Amino acid sequence: MSFSNHPIEAFCCQNEDCRQFGLRNQGNLRFSGWSGTGKKIRMFHCLTCGCYFSERRGTPLWESRLSEEIALSVMDHLREGCGTRSTSRLLHVSKDTVTRYARLSGKHAQNVHDELVSFSPSDQRSSSRRKVVVRGKKGEDA
Repeated sequence: MSFSNHPIEAFCCQNEDCRQFGLRNQGNLRFSGWSGTGKKIRMFHCLTCGCYFSERRGTPLWESRLSEEIALSVMDHLREGCGTRSTSRLLHVSKDTVTRYARLSGKHAQNVHDELVSFSPSDQRSSSRRKVVVRGKKGEDA
């Protein structure tokens, strides 16, 4: 799926010094033009801090030289269990490129996971919350 399919409300300011940083749907972003080869990447302007940034900022595709289609295919192949070399051969890219995208997407996925898990409600019925009891061997007093 292309980023351009997402409405502007799905994005947030990428300037860490902005008071709207990381907050979606605040009404502070405006479309400011196109970037990249073929002018396919949207640029946004934050009205709060005045920062301009790409819709790819903060994603594994930030500063990507591959087309969005190929970059996403690399990540799809890796997700499905294809190795670095086979992904490289199938998509006609360098194995170093595949490794770089694996690192970028893995780091991004870890950050997203940590953010989502830190806000998830605790489930008291979860198996990780059960009390662990150590039992003695047969014939021993427990």
